[in-house]
Amino acid sequence: MHRVQPVKLTLALDMMGGDHGPHTTIPAALAAVCEFSDLHLILCGDEAILTEQLKLHGVFPHPQLSIRHCSQTVAMADKPAVALRSKRDSSMRIALDLVDKGEVQACVSAGNTGALMAMAHFVLKMLNGVDRPALITALPAMETNPVYMLDLGATVNCDADTLFQFAVMGAVMAEEVIGISRPKVALLNMGEEEIKGSDQIKRAAMLLSECHDINYIGYIEGNDIFTGKADVIVCDGFVGNVALKTCEGVAKLILRRFEASIKDKVTAQLFGWLIKPFIKNLYQGVNPDHYNGASLIGLRGIVVKSHGNASKDAFLSAIRQAVREVERQVPAKIKDRLEHVLIDKA
Repeated sequence: MHRVQPVKLTLALDMMGGDHGPHTTIPAALAAVCEFSDLHLILCGDEAILTEQLKLHGVFPHPQLSIRHCSQTVAMADKPAVALRSKRDSSMRIALDLVDKGEVQACVSAGNTGALMAMAHFVLKMLNGVDRPALITALPAMETNPVYMLDLGATVNCDADTLFQFAVMGAVMAEEVIGISRPKVALLNMGEEEIKGSDQIKRAAMLLSECHDINYIGYIEGNDIFTGKADVIVCDGFVGNVALKTCEGVAKLILRRFEASIKDKVTAQLFGWLIKPFIKNLYQGVNPDHYNGASLIGLRGIVVKSHGNASKDAFLSAIRQAVREVERQVPAKIKDRLEHVLIDKA
């Protein structure tokens, strides 16, 4: 495509990642540039395929879109180490390289999560003061604001210092993206009593209680994740991933049980059809498939991970999340906060 003049906001999209590839990412990209007039997108992927798809939509060339040809694609089944070594010209890797070179301010991918984390860690490196990256997303809550939860699978085994760093980064996300002043931060634990939990959890609690920059409220149990008791919930990647997938499974179970029950009797069917739209709206509000993109934070750049089976609207939500983080300069804010906290600890 023809080169365009630099604009205020530029993102790179991994167009070939995920279960649906360009069939989902192209419509989402077109919706994004319609929504944000100052947004320019670099579409990373097979140039022939992307050009054909854009022509089918009647928008080739487009002043807010350009294509960066990539000869490879990271498959959902690729092992992270193999993808890192052998997929250097993949749409995922090139999108991350563009962030590293400063040609774009963020990248969005619905591709292989393990490969994305490995590549992002290798290409972008960690911020000073951060040992490991964290995957964070916003979950629905009973209160007006959602609750941020991290880590959701980027770092399985976390020591106390890593959990402390996650808490700092999560607090910055809640402040900058949602606008919560002094967000309430909690550690996810098997009970609220101080004597419960692993040694890592107890030491992390001590570190947080001694940090005046963090509004630490103590332990929180799984049944309080959605109550709004905390604005930021911190745990290791194993616990967070299991909790997130459990929430997704429960949401699907409720809807399927409801659909099965309304098929039993004529009256139930009539009543069911009347309220089914409301139930589906409720389901979408608690199903992680419909959340905004999850962010891989702690890196020297912005990386947003969309669900692999994302629809056009879900991938668009991930693009919106990247835009918000760019506008609020989240990595720089995390860097500044960590430096301030580390000085205070010293």
